[in-house]
Amino acid sequence: MKVLSVFGITQSGKTTTIENIIKELKKRRFSVGSVKEIHFEKFAIDEEGSNTFRHKKAGAELVTARGYYETDILFPKRLSIAEILRFYEQEYVVLEGVTDSNVPKIITAHSIKEIDERLDGTVFAISGRISNEIKEYKGIPVISSIDNIEKLVDLIEIKVFEKLPEFPEKCCGICGYSCHQLLKKIIKGEAKREDCIISQKNIRLTIGDTDITMVPFVQRILYNSVIGIVKELEGYKQHQRIAIEIGEE
Repeated sequence: MKVLSVFGITQSGKTTTIENIIKELKKRRFSVGSVKEIHFEKFAIDEEGSNTFRHKKAGAELVTARGYYETDILFPKRLSIAEILRFYEQEYVVLEGVTDSNVPKIITAHSIKEIDERLDGTVFAISGRISNEIKEYKGIPVISSIDNIEKLVDLIEIKVFEKLPEFPEKCCGICGYSCHQLLKKIIKGEAKREDCIISQKNIRLTIGDTDITMVPFVQRILYNSVIGIVKELEGYKQHQRIAIEIGEE
């Protein structure tokens, strides 16, 4: 899954940029999902007094509203982006207004000042209203999603890659960088996605249908534990694929 975020202040062109990105990606036959960050403290889809609201107030830990054309699953808490993305299977997911996820980003802005307030090494493009005035800023392309969406999505295909993990540096860092530092290096062309050691794993853990990301230390513990037991069994052959499935009774 490839994930990017488009962020900027209100009326800077975020939603228009995302709409056009989604349309162009779909035109290129990619599957696309999106996540919208709501910057409003009192925001809630579920209205007070509704039947689903009453279910929640009664103590239901998860509430689902199923209609003829839509199904809404209501979590009574704020989920992290990582938790949200577990529900997605699309090739691309576009985040709107999300700044706390370790993904490549596009700034939308009215002015240079707004760009400078948000610019960091995770930004690979600039769009929005400012694209009517400039075409580049500090080496970063400024591209209109209205007049030149093909060029913007061409750049997305080059710069956006399979999502990196978001482990603290003390938990991994085997590639020589934190996950956030590696993202910046990849965007600058100084590293590759394959440099993430976790992508080179020789052991995979899934719970249900969810792929569980493990730091190398945990991978080694699980790998060595399984191999240590299995190699004592008749039929074990070195370098052969081993599959173990565990289901609760």
